[in-house]
Amino acid sequence: MAIDRRREAAGGGPGRLPPAAEENGALPPGDAAASAPLGGRAGPGGGGDIQPLPAPHAAGGPHPSLLLLDYDGSVLPFLGGLGGGYQKTLVLLTWIPALFIGFSQFSDSFLLDQPNFWCRGAGKGAESAGVTATGRWGGGDLANGTSPPTTLFPTAAWGTAGPLGNGSGADGGEAPPLPSPPDKGDNASNCDCHAWDYGIRTGLVQNVVSKWDLVCDNAWKVHVAKFSLLVGLIFGYLITGCIADWFGRRPVLLFSIIFILIFGLTVALSVNVTMFSTLRFFEGFCLAGVTLTLYALRIELCPPGKRFMITMVASLVATAGQLLMPGLAALCRDWQVLQAFIICPFLLMLLYWSIFPESLRWLMATHQFESAKKLILHFTQKNRMNPESDIKGVMPELEKELSRRPRKVCIVKVVGTRNLWKNIVVLCVNSLTGFGIHHCFARSMMGHEVKVPLLEDFYADYYTAAGIALASCLAMCLAVRVLGRRGGLLLFMILTALASLLQLGLLNLIGKYSQHPDSGMSDKVKDKFSITFSIVGMFASHAVGSLSVFFCAEITPTVIRCGGLGLVLASAGFGMLTAPIIELHNQKGYFLHHVIFACCTLICIICLLLLPESRGQSLPESIPDGEHYTRQPLLPPRRGEQPLLPTHAELKDYSGLHDAAAAGDGLPDGATANGGRPM
Repeated sequence: MAIDRRREAAGGGPGRLPPAAEENGALPPGDAAASAPLGGRAGPGGGGDIQPLPAPHAAGGPHPSLLLLDYDGSVLPFLGGLGGGYQKTLVLLTWIPALFIGFSQFSDSFLLDQPNFWCRGAGKGAESAGVTATGRWGGGDLANGTSPPTTLFPTAAWGTAGPLGNGSGADGGEAPPLPSPPDKGDNASNCDCHAWDYGIRTGLVQNVVSKWDLVCDNAWKVHVAKFSLLVGLIFGYLITGCIADWFGRRPVLLFSIIFILIFGLTVALSVNVTMFSTLRFFEGFCLAGVTLTLYALRIELCPPGKRFMITMVASLVATAGQLLMPGLAALCRDWQVLQAFIICPFLLMLLYWSIFPESLRWLMATHQFESAKKLILHFTQKNRMNPESDIKGVMPELEKELSRRPRKVCIVKVVGTRNLWKNIVVLCVNSLTGFGIHHCFARSMMGHEVKVPLLEDFYADYYTAAGIALASCLAMCLAVRVLGRRGGLLLFMILTALASLLQLGLLNLIGKYSQHPDSGMSDKVKDKFSITFSIVGMFASHAVGSLSVFFCAEITPTVIRCGGLGLVLASAGFGMLTAPIIELHNQKGYFLHHVIFACCTLICIICLLLLPESRGQSLPESIPDGEHYTRQPLLPPRRGEQPLLPTHAELKDYSGLHDAAAAGDGLPDGATANGGRPM
């Protein structure tokens, strides 16, 4: 009897227990009425017809009003969507810092470029001590829908490696002319010098390598300095993502801005390479906090139809920062001035403390309704809206829920889910593979620099990579518009896999046939194929990484969105970290590295089919909402074709089968529960 009274008090029918409340206050996944925020809901009874929106629970009940949980369907239209002037201003404020982030992410290409060097006093006409490993390729801006800063790769200029590995050099602004290649004896003798002169090709008079003579036995410190920024980004994504889900996006953004100013400006005052590398780690940590929170705020401000284009604009702004970096280096001339010039624009972001509000979507999802009410009134005042335009009654419902306690969630809660953790893991592997194999394609292209004169110049290399990133962003806009998120990601992953497999297999076959004099093939044919496959691979892998990050931002619930983004961005950082590791080992294991990532692309193609399609869908707010972001068919069903599985609205309450079984005595002998007769 007590059980029946509890069932009746919970509003459920006989034989149905009330659903347990989730920790973050969202509606339980078992109730089809609360599983999706849009459209009709399945009623709690035994019928399968779509019912109207059920009445909200009273204040202090287990769940808040469904109207407040439906942010994209009720709250955002009430505020005017993206049509409000205040919302447009906030989106613009998330675009401007993307330019500064682009400067910081590609600064390693100039600060840590390894120049030509020769013994001091030998004169400009003397032979250099071997052209060192040169950082060139910038893979793109991850934090803004593209990749993290790509570590740059060495090239073979002369076939024989000097004491610092292979490389190729070009004349800088005041660099000496490139001499003929020295033999190993000359390289060894030049490394016995106590002082060197340098020919820097990036427009700077002095950089970190020439400042502290990071050549010969100290060359490994350059790779450690490259590690420091990437490792700082990885840890920053993981830690600041969890903090932003618990304390909010705005505090993490503002504190990250303050500390990136402190550490970034202190980097310019470094007295040795150890201090430089340590401070670059903390600079990367704070840069990750700025990038991550801006990405999440940008996504949470937009309605479903505008999210992707708003993100792509930010990516294009970051690419503009990449394109402007050579001009800044030529203008600054010294690495310390360049570092200060890159960091100082973040001073403007200190004004965000009084301009930029907390994410209203996050406040609503975590049940901080009192703060949400103040922010909604602030929005209406800025947009000069009439309070009577609240047709759906958002503000009256909000008044009823002001006494509710906030409920926040950490990313570790995703471990107990059934579908959400799989989606995040798939996107992490995609991000790792896309940014990891990008280095393989870039390294393969640069291996043909001796035979392609255009690629012997530093600026040609740099702008080629930037052009590929720009073309990739534009192609993503078209592909996602036509194929959707999942279809576009699958297309670019297939292109990446084909380019990788053809480069590994077909080129080896061409190389064998080119050895026969009657084959009609030469090494030039093989080189042209290799360069073509490398360009296609860099183009597609850049798109794979960027789409993986954006896809994760859409399918991860608001209560843990920053944590999910942090995992995918950190996976991208791990992929990029393989590049300086292989450089440190003088390119040993490069072929195996490429083979492993090529195999990963095949696995990713299969796993991508498990992901849902998020185009045009509302962002999930709670973990149960994210759980019900289920997979749909890749191709739309034909007219009149029945789906293999019923949707949530078509599911029926089968508790009535018990009553049918009890009444089974009245059925004819041999009849089944549905009235049929066995054959």
